[in-house]
This record gives sequence, structure tokens and C-alpha cells, in this order.
Amino acid sequence: MKIPYSNQKWTALALAALMLATTDSALAADNPPAGSGQQTPQAAQPAEQTAAKAQPLTIEAAIEQALKTNSDLQKLRIDANNADINARLVVASANDIPASAIESLSAAQNKYESEARAQVTKKLNALAVKAAENKTKLGAQSVFYDLLHAQAELELKKQSLKRAETQLKVAQAAFDVGTKAKTDILQAEMGVSGAQAALAVAQNNVAISRMKLNDFLGVDLQSEWILSDANRQVKAPEMTLEEAVSKALAQRTEMVQRNEELKLAELNRDLISKYSALSTYQGQMSRNNIEKAKLAIEDQKRAISMEVAQAYYNLNAAKLNVEFTQKAKEAAAESYRLTNLRFQNGLATTLEVIQAEEELSDRENQYQEAVHSYNLAVVNFETALGE
Repeated sequence: MKIPYSNQKWTALALAALMLATTDSALAADNPPAGSGQQTPQAAQPAEQTAAKAQPLTIEAAIEQALKTNSDLQKLRIDANNADINARLVVASANDIPASAIESLSAAQNKYESEARAQVTKKLNALAVKAAENKTKLGAQSVFYDLLHAQAELELKKQSLKRAETQLKVAQAAFDVGTKAKTDILQAEMGVSGAQAALAVAQNNVAISRMKLNDFLGVDLQSEWILSDANRQVKAPEMTLEEAVSKALAQRTEMVQRNEELKLAELNRDLISKYSALSTYQGQMSRNNIEKAKLAIEDQKRAISMEVAQAYYNLNAAKLNVEFTQKAKEAAAESYRLTNLRFQNGLATTLEVIQAEEELSDRENQYQEAVHSYNLAVVNFETALGE
């Protein structure tokens, strides 16, 4: 018996609605909300194989691993140790010179200034190691968030592909009963092809980001991780700009170094005053060196203040960007939902649905990129503080 056209249309729309509902359920099952801890395995490997190989990794564990095995940091620690050994040799040689035997400026400088420089060098070496450790922490957080971002992008591309495949099924079902044209199928097929290409790029980015993380951590390049996303959007330190600048000036390594250089210049002036005369050429140059050291301190304060302010403003801008892109993503999701409903009722074309899906994908990507930029802005701000 031939089905009336009105019943054909009703059947096609019912089938379309059923497909959409089934796919939405599958999307919800395959893609849990952020923070649930469930991770989707890489498409290139069976789920069981990935789960067996992958190890959990938090941001704290990544930092700890990098501090232990990062190659550049290890080499710097060796160099600092050698410099400390040399400084101890200088101090030992200076101690061999009795104070009663010092009768000239050069002898005083050999004993007191050399010893002071050796002590300052030792102190600065320790600070240099600390600064390198802070830089390593920054690097570890950066590559960790890069991989986390790449994985989140991959999940978005998987969702986008599923939406495109669902649209193709709906268009095919409608075409089979004569309610849609062949062009609707062709447009849906183009949407699927585009989503597949984007998914391939995202999979490649995950593999590259994972290798960069492993290289920085100093572990096997093929190591696989299940990243903890509990801190997907990290919490920034709460303080005013004035508080941030004050904190940075108190603990940044560069300020310690400039202050120590001033102390050495003042020591040299005092030695010249005691064993020679400040009116000599050496005395005049020693006073000039003190003024130069003071200027260096002020320049360093200015540079640090500018760096902290820039990091502070970038952090605030990144925070606002997350809020704005989240609202845009939510609006795009609602627009896509309404366009789908219109399509099911014959009031929208396949092209309109594809365009709404592309807009949603773009907004999802922009939001994820904003979160990634915000996390890095937090890291850069903490680094500017000297932490």
C-alpha cells in the first residue's frame, strides 16, 4: 500500500528526531562534562591498549618530574656546583692571608674583596639555580597545559564529527522519503569530510604535544598520560597590582643580584679609603661605580615593575576573555539546537544546520583557546612575581 505524502513527511521527521535523540545520548555518554575525570582514548589505538599504557599525571607531578629530570636544569646545577667549588678555593686562599700582613690596597683587595666576591658568587649561583627551577616550573606547566588543550580540542572535533554524521543520516532519511533534495545530502557529506579533516589535525596535534611534554620532562618520548583536568581553569593569585609589584621586588633574583653588586662596589670604596685615598683615580672610579650600581638597581626596579604590570593586565584580560567566550559558546549551542528543531519541522535547510554547527564548533574552539590562554597567563604572572 502506498503511504500518503503527508505520512511520508511525518515518518521522515520522526526518524530524524529519533536519530538526533539517539546521537545526543551517545554524545553525552562518550563525552562527560569537564572535571569528571573520564578521558577519551586516542582514536589511533584500541581503548584497552591506551588505558594499559597511560599513566595519570597532575600538574604538580609534572613539575616535580621536570625538576628531577629536565636536562637543562641538571646541567645548570652541575655548573653551579663547580662554581661553588671554585668559590670555596678562593675563600680558602684569602683566609691564608693574615690580616696583620696586609699593608697595601692590592693585598687588601686580594683578601677582602676576593673573599666577598666569592661569597656573592656562591649566593648568586644558588639564586640562579632557583631562577632556573622557576623557569622549569613555568615550562612544565606550559607543556602540560598545551597537551591538555590539544586533548580538549580533539574531544571537540570528535563531537563535531558526530554532529555532522548525524546530520548526514537525517538528510539521507529525508531524501529517501522524498522530503529533501540530493543537494542536502551533498552538503551534509561535505560537512562530514570537513569534520574528519579537522579531527585528523587534532589527533596529530595531540601526538606532537605529548612528545613535547615528554621531552621537557626528560622521560621516554612515547610515554602516554591521563592528564588530570581538575584544574582545567587554574586559580590566579588574588592581589592588587601594587601588592604584586611589591612582592616581585622583594623576591626576584635580579633585585638580589643588583643589591649585592652595590655592596661589592661599596666594599671596594671602603678598602680604597682605608688603604689608599678616595682622591686617587681608583677612589674616584669606586664612587662612580657605586652610582652606577644604584642606577642599575633603579633600572631593575623599573623593568620588574613593567613586567609585573604587563603580566597582571594580561591575566585580567584573559579572565574576561574566558567569560565572554563562554557566553558566546552557550549562545551558539542554543542556536544550533533551535536550528535543528526548525530543520525537523521542515523550516530550515541542511546548509543552515551545517552553518549553525560550524558556528558552534568555532565558539567551542574559541572558548577552549581562551581557557588555555588564561592558564598560561596565570603561570606567567606567577613567574613575574618570582615564584
